[in-house]
Amino acid sequence: MKDGFIKVAAGTPQIRVADCEYNAAGALSLIREAAQAGVKVLALPELCLTGYTCGDLFLQTALLNGAEAALEGLLRETAAMDLLFAVGLPVRAEGKLFNCAAVCCRGRLLGLVPKRSLPNYGEFYEQRWFVPGETEVKPLHFAGQETRFGAGLLFSCAQFPALTVGVELCEDLWAPAPPSTALALAGATVILNLSASDELAAKDAYRRMLVQCQSGRLLCGYVYADAGEGESTTDLVFAGHDLIAENGSLLAERRFETGLCISELDVEFLRFERARITSFQSAPADFETVPFFLVPTETVLTRRLSATPFVPQNERERAQRCEEIFRIAALGLKKRIEHTGAKHLVIGVSGGLDSTLALMIAARAVDLLGLPRETLIAVSMPCFGTTARTKSNSEILADELRAERRTIPISAAVRQHFADIGHNENNRNVVYENAQARERTQVLMDIANAENGMVVGTGDMSELALGWATYNGDHMSMYGVNAGIPKTLVRYLVAYCADTAESDALARVLRDILDTPVSPELLPAENGEISQKTEDLVGPYELHDFFLYHLVRRGCEPKKVLRLAEYAFDGVYDSETILKWLRIFVRRFFAQQYKRSCLPDAPKVGTLALSPRGDWRMPSDAVSALWLRQLDD
Repeated sequence: MKDGFIKVAAGTPQIRVADCEYNAAGALSLIREAAQAGVKVLALPELCLTGYTCGDLFLQTALLNGAEAALEGLLRETAAMDLLFAVGLPVRAEGKLFNCAAVCCRGRLLGLVPKRSLPNYGEFYEQRWFVPGETEVKPLHFAGQETRFGAGLLFSCAQFPALTVGVELCEDLWAPAPPSTALALAGATVILNLSASDELAAKDAYRRMLVQCQSGRLLCGYVYADAGEGESTTDLVFAGHDLIAENGSLLAERRFETGLCISELDVEFLRFERARITSFQSAPADFETVPFFLVPTETVLTRRLSATPFVPQNERERAQRCEEIFRIAALGLKKRIEHTGAKHLVIGVSGGLDSTLALMIAARAVDLLGLPRETLIAVSMPCFGTTARTKSNSEILADELRAERRTIPISAAVRQHFADIGHNENNRNVVYENAQARERTQVLMDIANAENGMVVGTGDMSELALGWATYNGDHMSMYGVNAGIPKTLVRYLVAYCADTAESDALARVLRDILDTPVSPELLPAENGEISQKTEDLVGPYELHDFFLYHLVRRGCEPKKVLRLAEYAFDGVYDSETILKWLRIFVRRFFAQQYKRSCLPDAPKVGTLALSPRGDWRMPSDAVSALWLRQLDD
């Protein structure tokens, strides 16, 4: 439960149809295995104590008594196990028969949740034997215990209130108004679905979509446990398609197997999302909540956790994402050009990643408008730190894109400025560096004025998060096309440009830019090579982007961010290195908010942006002490 994680599982046991004793043993085996693995919440399939395909045997008292006895035995055997589990069985109540989930914890039958949507089409005949459940909760004596019966039940962990469990059964998820919707609005953060969904060709894709979509709509964890091959009888085959999803993302999946499908849900993140998304509004408290008790333990993480959360891992998906970002950013810039009537786009090109990406987006925008590429004015402004490599790459890039290329050395202007303010050029402090950045911005702005144009900014979101920009220098533009794009993604976008380049020469220069160290080039070169490498100064961008995503986008506390980074970067960075750069990130993120408070307009392209007019509203004078204190403990 530490840091809001809870280990969950969907299980498909070995069963034999109508053999309750055998089926209970199979369920118990999985429950024991789950408990040993640290699972705290387990879902088992629909009617798995009898088998789903019993047909008219459901009307036999012998089967019903056998199922009840099997559950009673399970309760005895699991009294010392620290987990909540839900298992399916038929239940007699009020002279009727219900398809139910028995929710159990530490030997207690917490409640019986009846299925509400009974399929009676195609191969399904549930209304022949069962009646649909109602939300009203009533007392019931079952399996030797007094318990609660009804679809309006929630189960809340006393030690961890963010963990509240709701239950629905199979067809409930397929229904137009799934019970899980009301359960989530009433407070459930985890939905268990006990299912017996027979397998058909391509049905798995639809089932997976339903689970993922429902977890996304409800901002919840969704654990789907499906009947397996032991159920296969007569005309139907069951494949045990177990699924675990969180807020629209699939965490784990098994099919054509028996056993456990295990992952961890970040319940704290789900609570954060529900607070953040104000359209998620709680429903009236007309559900009954049953408490249960678990021993707080540290959840060992096994779930996939990307070290580059802004970058899709799948190559095909990544290419699609890159194309989408180009279209979004280019459309935003296109609108601004149309609105202002700008005749030119003025871009400072350095031969680095950010200015390259900005120029490529700008080229896409003028193409959309049907304007000549000469609308682009690509300005190279070499100074003290410019290397022959970066200067050459900026020139080749501009020529290959057919932009108007201008080279304006600024060394003399900067030296005159030093003389004007009385700065010694040999003192290579922040004045030495920032004077160059501000001179470049002045040049660009003045060219834009002269050409009836607008300056397109090149700074990316990672630089904005760290405040790694010169105030009123590269910090400023008339439209910042890269401001919603983190540095780790910038690299892939430029690589995508190389892969789809309109000429071999353009592809070659783009790949050389990719191989060039990230640098502002504000200090003199050493032996013709870049001497000032950004990541040596502020830290690895892959770490900072990871911190940015989890601290801001997912609302994690710093101690949790540290834990996640240690997990994601295991074998890449040691804990001391991660902690060092995380402290720096937190300090800079808070201290540099004033730069973000006056950012130019920029298109939002992903789920996170730092615009003061949109995603991120933070006072410039906020103090980081609370966040840093966690890292010092």
